[in-house]
Amino acid sequence: MKIRKFKMNESGLNRFFGPLEAKIMDILWNDVEMTIKDVQQVLDREKLTNFNTVMTVMNRLVEKGILQKRVAGRSSLYKPVLSRNEFLHTQSKEMTNELMDEFGNVVVSHMLDALEEVDEDLVAKLEQKIQELKKGR
Repeated sequence: MKIRKFKMNESGLNRFFGPLEAKIMDILWNDVEMTIKDVQQVLDREKLTNFNTVMTVMNRLVEKGILQKRVAGRSSLYKPVLSRNEFLHTQSKEMTNELMDEFGNVVVSHMLDALEEVDEDLVAKLEQKIQELKKGR
């Protein structure tokens, strides 16, 4: 699954999704499987939206391959295809690969500059990964 639009000026899940999509995904990542009505009721506590809007958005998320839908009796149950961590891992890897393909050395340089602002554990993991890559060559 590839997210087509990444929004630099947003934060969190809103970088990948529209505001309602992000709220729906957040709800579904905290539960097992839910019906449209279940999700709408959680959203309704915040007075956010009606059933038909939630149904439309959830079915579009199914079409995009982000949610899967299973029929159980007279109800349809929805759940994310990937866990939150799997989704974020996949999307960040895809973005990194695209940046590397398009901008190469510039991206590596900026990533190294950004390391000055991260904790030492992350730098140590990077050093370990570099050593593993060198051994593999």
